[in-house]
Formats: sequence, C-alpha cells, structure tokens
Amino acid sequence: MSKVHQEEFMTPTESLSPTRPSSPGSPMENSKFALVRAKHTNTKQKKFIAMVRSLLHIVPSFQMMAPCKWLSMPSHREALILGSRVTGTIFGHRKGHVHFAVQEDPRSLPTLILELATPTSTLVREMASGLVRIALECEKTPNRGKLYQEPIWSMFCNGRKTGYAIRRMFSEFDRHILTVVQAVSMGAGVLPMEEESSDGELMYMRARFERVIGSRDSEAFYMMNPDGSGGPELSIFLLRI
Repeated sequence: MSKVHQEEFMTPTESLSPTRPSSPGSPMENSKFALVRAKHTNTKQKKFIAMVRSLLHIVPSFQMMAPCKWLSMPSHREALILGSRVTGTIFGHRKGHVHFAVQEDPRSLPTLILELATPTSTLVREMASGLVRIALECEKTPNRGKLYQEPIWSMFCNGRKTGYAIRRMFSEFDRHILTVVQAVSMGAGVLPMEEESSDGELMYMRARFERVIGSRDSEAFYMMNPDGSGGPELSIFLLRI
C-alpha cells in the first residue's frame, strides 16, 4: 500500500567542493548551472506545496484504500439526493484545470463533477488571499431540466470572467482520485503520481460545504472551516439567468 506523501520535497544536500574558477562553458560551469536550476525548481515546488497546505489547518495522512472499497462507476439509473451539508473535493494538476466534485459524504458517488476554466495554481493563489467567490452562470431556457444537468457554464472568479466550466461524467481518473482521498473528511495536500506529468503536481483540497438552494435555478456551496477557524473562504454559485 502506498501512502500519500505529506512530507515536502527534500532540497538536494550535495554541494560542490571548493575549486578554482573554471572557464565558461566547461563541464564544471555546466554542472553548477544545472545544480542552481534544480534548486530553483525545487524551491518553486516547495512554495506551491506550502501554499496548498496553508489553505486548511488540518492535513491528515491516510493510506490507499483496498480495491474492494473503491468507488464503483455509477450507472445511469442511480439518482443521488444531497443534503444541506455535502463533501466537496477540489483537485487537479498544478498547471492543469481545476475539478470540483460534490458528494453526499466522502464514500458516496459524486452527484456533480465540474471542470473549471481556472488553472489549479491560480485558484491556490486566489485562496491564499483569503476570499474566493466562483459564479457559474448559464442561460435559462423554457424546457430546462435539473440544474446539475446543465452541460456548460460561464465562469466568473471574484468578479472576473475566466472562461467556461463544463459538467463532466464520472471518469476513471475521478474515481481514482476520490478513492485515494476517501478516508479524508477535511484536508489539503499533494497526491503521489506513478509517472511525472508535464502539468506538475497533483493537488487536492477536501472540505465540508454548506449547500443552499435558492430555487430550481440557483444553488450555492459555502466551504465550512473547522471549528470556525479563520481559514480561506470559498463559495461556488450555480445560477441560471
């Protein structure tokens, strides 16, 4: 069983022994440049991970769940009903798009999965500032169905239009992520990957959200901070206008 890595990436401890100056372009100069570049990249990774962990005060460690406890792919006949408090999971690669999954509880199948236009690194920076309000808007039509069935939304983050969000079907990738974090009720961190991705680290943040229904055309999710602590505020609104 593999554990989610909670420790930070270690900074290389090797140092070059004192030598006399070498000429530009020599192997020694190239090795110095490579070491400096590696340290710079490592520092950026550590800053990103530290920022992710600062979003919530509690970052529990947990083990990979056994295959028999993995979430199963939902059938088209399954209909899930959410309560007033739900589990919300935000995940995505650092350079990739953010995904937002809504579940009745950490072990249930997701009722809604949205892919947001905002890059994960941008959302992390916004949340580090303390307040993030995401409004997803779509057009109201005469023959409209359920709010969660809308396929595409215009997205606004803190009043700025940032592109579009789309509703996604529950995929194997989503199932894997939600299975790995299944034992977490609240926390944030970086998930291990079998292979390195050009999109960077795979981060997650999970919390309880208060779900408020305004009408059949409006709904909101408000992230609940533990024990009323002064953590970041995140609100996500779904609006048909």
